[in-house]
Amino acid sequence: MAAMYNAKQKKMDTQTLLILVIVGLAAGMLSGVVGIGGGIIIVPALVYFLGFSQRMAQGTSLAILLLPIGLLGVIQFYKAGYVDVKVTAVIAIAFFIGSYFGSRIALTVSQDVLKKCFAVLLVVVAIKILFFDKQASKEKANDKTIAHQVNT
Repeated sequence: MAAMYNAKQKKMDTQTLLILVIVGLAAGMLSGVVGIGGGIIIVPALVYFLGFSQRMAQGTSLAILLLPIGLLGVIQFYKAGYVDVKVTAVIAIAFFIGSYFGSRIALTVSQDVLKKCFAVLLVVVAIKILFFDKQASKEKANDKTIAHQVNT
C-alpha cells in the first residue's frame, strides 16, 4: 500500500509529509540509539512507502547526508568522550571519495541488481551482528563478572 510520491508535483500532500516525518524521526532516533546510518531506514522506507525507485531513494538518502542532520547527536556523544575526531575525519574524507565512485557504479547497474545488493548487505550485516560479534560477547562476560561481584 505504497503512497506514490511524484517528485514533479509542486505541493506535497499530508500523507506524504507525515510518512516523511515518521521516516526521518525513526532514522534519527535509531541513528542516535545504535549509530546506524539513516540509509538503512530511509532507503527501504522511500521505496516501500512512497514508491521511489531504488536509485531515487539512494540519491535522496545521500542528499540528506549533505546537511548536518546528526549534529545534535554527535555533540552528545562528543561531550561524553565517545567521538574520535581523527578517525571521523579520515572516514569522512574516504566516504566523500567513495560516494563518488559508488554512485557512478550504482547508476550503471540495473534497479533489480541494486535492490538485491542492498538486501544482501542488510542480511550479511544482521547475521554478523547477531552471531559473530566478538566485542558483544566480551562485554556480556564483563557484565556477568561485574554483576557477580556486586551481588557477593
